[in-house]
Amino acid sequence: MARLSEIGGKRLPFLRWSSWRMAFGFKHMTTHWQVGDGREGALAEHVISSATKGDVDDAIRAIDDFCYGQSIMMNVGDEKGEILDAAIRRVEPRRLLELGTYCGYSALRTARVMPSDAHLYSIEFVPANAEIARRILGHAGVAERVTVVVGTLGDGGQTISALETEHGFDKGSLDFVFLDHDKAAYLPDLERILECGWLRPGAGVVADNVKFPGAPGYRDYMREHEGRDWRTTEHETHVEYQTMIKDLVLESEYLVAGGDPSPAEPSTVTSVQKSDFVLRNV
Repeated sequence: MARLSEIGGKRLPFLRWSSWRMAFGFKHMTTHWQVGDGREGALAEHVISSATKGDVDDAIRAIDDFCYGQSIMMNVGDEKGEILDAAIRRVEPRRLLELGTYCGYSALRTARVMPSDAHLYSIEFVPANAEIARRILGHAGVAERVTVVVGTLGDGGQTISALETEHGFDKGSLDFVFLDHDKAAYLPDLERILECGWLRPGAGVVADNVKFPGAPGYRDYMREHEGRDWRTTEHETHVEYQTMIKDLVLESEYLVAGGDPSPAEPSTVTSVQKSDFVLRNV
């Protein structure tokens, strides 16, 4: 028998109370970066109590189960997570940067597929979220491969300085970036990364939620620079843990070999491809 949150094989988030609670708490969520009902802490307890210690696959499974069965979370989710996984495998990065740790779900996925000698640096604005992520990452056995840094690239240089002086970020040292934080900060933070010169030619950048809630400025930038500074694929997909609301994940390859990217000029629209990944119906 279908769940109340499903009709005709479609996952319908508006039939779940946790979705309504997230919608009602949208203002709180966009200022405090937590939903406001304690679900982030509950997620950590669920992972620690139900996932096998030291098993990253089981930790990911536990988070997905929690998000499908108890409370929707604002992480990348399983469907879009496969797009992220594939992008990381393509690049084979050694130094990775994530903007927006939240509770550590995408960091778990990243640690699972990145090369054995790679390290992920994940930036989180909210100290409480960072602590939850550290607990989950530690339980999953990947804490030594993921460094969670509290801060933001837009804090006047403090976090950028810490990455350079404490964590070895330097010219051409960065292989991969995942953007999943404040959507209005996608383009400014990418520009900060470019100004620092961290990205190596061929580096990958993946951006979540480009359609919903949306990052139109970031998408326009990638379209304007297509074929000169970036090569971008737009993956059509869905907002996490449901199949009704459509989303876009942008996967971009950095083409510039030294120097700053060229000024933006109008150009042809990037190619759009549907995700080849099977859409999960629960």
